Amino acid sequence: MANSRRDKKNRILRNNESVRNDGRYQFKYMIGDKAHFVYSWRLEPTDPLPKGKRPCKSLRELEMDLGREMNQQLDYMESQITVCELVDRYLKTKTGVKPSTKTGYKTVTNLLAKKEFGRRMIRNVKTSDAKLFLISLQQDDKKSYSSIHSIRGVLRPAFQMAVDDDILLKNPFGFELASVLINDTIRREAVTPKQMRQFLKFIKDDNVYYKYYEVV
Repeated sequence: MANSRRDKKNRILRNNESVRNDGRYQFKYMIGDKAHFVYSWRLEPTDPLPKGKRPCKSLRELEMDLGREMNQQLDYMESQITVCELVDRYLKTKTGVKPSTKTGYKTVTNLLAKKEFGRRMIRNVKTSDAKLFLISLQQDDKKSYSSIHSIRGVLRPAFQMAVDDDILLKNPFGFELASVLINDTIRREAVTPKQMRQFLKFIKDDNVYYKYYEVV
């Protein structure tokens, strides 16, 4: 591997950048004690792609992407991310879901993006904050119990992910929803009691179906 600090165009290479013997540019970075590498046939985005090579991002673009990813990871490890960012991270782990489920996720992220609660740092969210947020959705935004149940159904596992990753000590959404909100869900009955009595009477009095009365 060539260790020159300049490439064949006489451009100065930055720290941890080098050119391999096959002509590819390489960037080395460390995660703990382990070295990792990214490669590209181009140093800058304006460089032409060598003939016969597959399209790829330039090394400098890969370095920028890597820097953002590592900063995001560092922010996450230090609980320096917002509720919205935590939810986005959690939803990236939910692969292979149905289109209707994805639509539901999008509804939740759109709602959080509009709320001050979504901009809070996760390290500052207490259980009382989580309760008050859900209460405000029901009392101020007039959201139904079932809608809030769906919203909590994203927030609770997102925060649990942070707990499981040792980012947070406690899940602020680890409480029963019914202990905080009024369940205004209307129970739907297939038939009314009156209809049920009429149906049973019909079976009992019918010359054909009377024999099934006891079973029904």
